[in-house]
Amino acid sequence: MAVLQMKKKKTNPPSGGARTRVLVTGAAGRMGAYFSRNCKKYALRLQVHHLDDKARKLAAFGEVIEGDLSDLKFLKKICTGIDVVLHLAGDPNPSATWDSLLENNIIGTYHLFAAAKAARCRRVIYASSIHAVSGYPADVQVKPDDPVNPGDLYGVSKCFGEALARYMAGQEGLSVIALRIGACQPLENAQKAGCLHNMDAFLSFADFQQLAERCIDDESVHFAIFHALSHNKFKRLDISSARECLGYAPQDDFFAENPDLSASSKPELRRHSLRDQAQKSGLRKNLH
Repeated sequence: MAVLQMKKKKTNPPSGGARTRVLVTGAAGRMGAYFSRNCKKYALRLQVHHLDDKARKLAAFGEVIEGDLSDLKFLKKICTGIDVVLHLAGDPNPSATWDSLLENNIIGTYHLFAAAKAARCRRVIYASSIHAVSGYPADVQVKPDDPVNPGDLYGVSKCFGEALARYMAGQEGLSVIALRIGACQPLENAQKAGCLHNMDAFLSFADFQQLAERCIDDESVHFAIFHALSHNKFKRLDISSARECLGYAPQDDFFAENPDLSASSKPELRRHSLRDQAQKSGLRKNLH
């Protein structure tokens, strides 16, 4: 199953009315920086690989700490006192080579999970990817319960992370939510012509923010794999379990934003269900 309910009470809870303490790894990346800038409800600790000018600006939103995923001792230190880890760090390039994936997405991910367990964090939210299942044919909508089917080595590294997440939840008692993230971008990117290749996988930064916060706040799920896409008319990944379990309610729709899919050029969409077609059914005349 993709979702397991919480088996035990959370560990390391914040005292009194203190805000939830969240560690964001890869905080200087596009998603990490957006989350950090727009998060008002948590006490943030922000891990960055290099303390450059971009990373220093994040100090306005939380405690910035420079360090590397290869350093397990460092990760144990920054996980201390943390309730939830949002693990975004790693090599995000679908064309990444094995050497980089091994260091950043496999060894680094293992170190992060081990550190979170050692520090008694309540949960890790692991940034998986649509690439873990991109090997399926393009006309298949993938469910969270479907077997992994990576389309590249990057996807293979994310399958490892999901397997490690399942082990840590099932055998080590650490609550983990893995998010298979689609093409996460600013909403403005959906409004550009010539970007139809992202039509079925688009995830706006704002919708990612909402889903990440729902994963942080939830206390009922022990382990889950959820799909992270916006409310696109066409969805490569099924997001229904995230809606049902977390109350995820994405607001953005690539189809509605993109000029190549404007109202004047939208094809008529038919849902082909008895419920939706009932008003046109020949049965109508016998129901009055």
